[in-house]
Amino acid sequence: MSEYPDIPEDGEMVDDFEAAAFQEFDSQPEDNRSSSVSGEEVNLDVILDVPVTISMEIGRTQINIRNLLQLNQGSVVELERFAGEPLDVLVNGTLIAHGEVVVINDKFGIRLTDVISPSERVKRLA
Repeated sequence: MSEYPDIPEDGEMVDDFEAAAFQEFDSQPEDNRSSSVSGEEVNLDVILDVPVTISMEIGRTQINIRNLLQLNQGSVVELERFAGEPLDVLVNGTLIAHGEVVVINDKFGIRLTDVISPSERVKRLA
């Protein structure tokens, strides 16, 4: 039996993220673990390589299936957003900022105009 009950015995699979998180926690002195967990000394190196999906949303609309099936090349779908309004910037589906479209070397980009604070993001979840 392992000294740590939550750690698998030899031969069981542990993914790289789980192993790295445990190694980071296990390498901290016993008296430093509580302050690290409370946020005083957070080491983000463990999660910096975790991929996230970032997307920009121009707008949304709802249509019924009948109208959806009638869409074809050249159809125009009206969105519930006015021209000139900032786009929503989402990370894994969560709104984190607003921005405006820019063109850089013939590619689209976005200039962030307003970043949503963490406390405001929590309020939006409720």
